Amino acid sequence: MAKRGFPMGMGGMGNMNNLMKQAQKMQQDMLKAQEELAEKTVEATVGGGAVTVVATGHKEIKEIRISKEAVDPDDVETLQDMVLAAVNEALRQADELTKNTMGGLAGGLGNMPGLF
Repeated sequence: MAKRGFPMGMGGMGNMNNLMKQAQKMQQDMLKAQEELAEKTVEATVGGGAVTVVATGHKEIKEIRISKEAVDPDDVETLQDMVLAAVNEALRQADELTKNTMGGLAGGLGNMPGLF
């Protein structure tokens, strides 16, 4: 008479342990990548160097530099537009950095048998 009960034999438990180890390693790798993103920066410059914005991989603006030549009291709108453009570009670059850094880790999910 065949035994009924757990569908997994002993080999199934080994696969489960292997799966858990892979998940723990992926979690450690993701935490490390997130720490690295906090330290990495991107820089966006507009207006031929008039405005530069530096942001982290966590989309935190770290620095805004405005050249003296960009400051025209009679044309504040242009300066505002340049700051806005530089901030948006820096945030776009931060998104791209995050995608490139974390995307490789998420690809590892496909290597876990039985997960999907």
